[in-house]
Amino acid sequence: MLRRRFLKGSALASTLLLASERIAAAAGSARESSSGRTTARHRIVMGGYGPATTGFSLALRQIGERLQARFGDEVEVRYVYNILDLGYRADDILWLVEQGVLTLGYQSSSYLTERVRDLGVADLPFVFPDTQQARASMDGRLGKLLAAQIEAAMNYRILGYFENGFRHVSNRLRPIRVPADMQGMKIRVLPSKVQARTFELLGAVPKVMDLSEVLDAVKSGALDAQENPFANTVTYGVHQYHRFHTATNHFYLSRPIFLHRQTFDAWPRALQEEFRSAVHDAVLFQRDLHVREEDEAMTAIRAAGGEILELTPSEHARFVAAVTPLYGEARREYSRELLSLLNV
Repeated sequence: MLRRRFLKGSALASTLLLASERIAAAAGSARESSSGRTTARHRIVMGGYGPATTGFSLALRQIGERLQARFGDEVEVRYVYNILDLGYRADDILWLVEQGVLTLGYQSSSYLTERVRDLGVADLPFVFPDTQQARASMDGRLGKLLAAQIEAAMNYRILGYFENGFRHVSNRLRPIRVPADMQGMKIRVLPSKVQARTFELLGAVPKVMDLSEVLDAVKSGALDAQENPFANTVTYGVHQYHRFHTATNHFYLSRPIFLHRQTFDAWPRALQEEFRSAVHDAVLFQRDLHVREEDEAMTAIRAAGGEILELTPSEHARFVAAVTPLYGEARREYSRELLSLLNV
């Protein structure tokens, strides 16, 4: 037994060492430093899983530049904008931050539901009527409760939520106007029981799949459909293969911004406070960019020959009616306090 534990520990140590070396090499090539120095008192490596041009990456850069402007050589800020370029999966960002290989990361909240069950409430469909109410909920009591639960279960400090926004369905087969049009469609979903159940009720066949696997599955036809904000659909190149896009607005998702707990807690108070303030402002910046990115993505979809369908109120109501059983299931799964914040 001791030997097995030693081997397991050695394997973990080797994995972390390799990850640290790989991230360090990538961060070094993406380093932003006006001083040209290679060391600093506080080294901060921020990572994500999208190109450097996305709103998420630009928001990370804004955080870093603000810290450098305030603290100068006291901080060394580096970026690994897209860990997929290094051969990682999108969900690897969770352990990369939790183990301290990265200082900061972000990820859609659905990826955390296996370890933080109550985050499933944020995956419930059609609970937010508009972006304004969704943002108010995530900035308010709901977001604070969920952040506390994440911190209790994982080795993070949660500083805020980027906006992933409302999600829509794209597919290669046919226009979707009513749930019956989704019957039998194989659709990629995030690792969330609530999301999988939602699409089961809509008649589709949900397939949990990491982002790193999606485009190949779309190209090969192993997937018929996927769901994402329009901006993500274009960023990942899915719009080149899917003709039909329906503005279903079924989920509104956020991306928690998490930091390695021990690193953050060891910083002096001034750096902690400035970081919190920088993240707050970066969230506002990213949200504004998201609105523009959605508009630009719709233009790109149409330019690629895609069709975007807007549901009528009666068509939308049929989707809501189809998932109604899920709300009853949620009342048995989640606390009254959480559900009351969503009017469920």
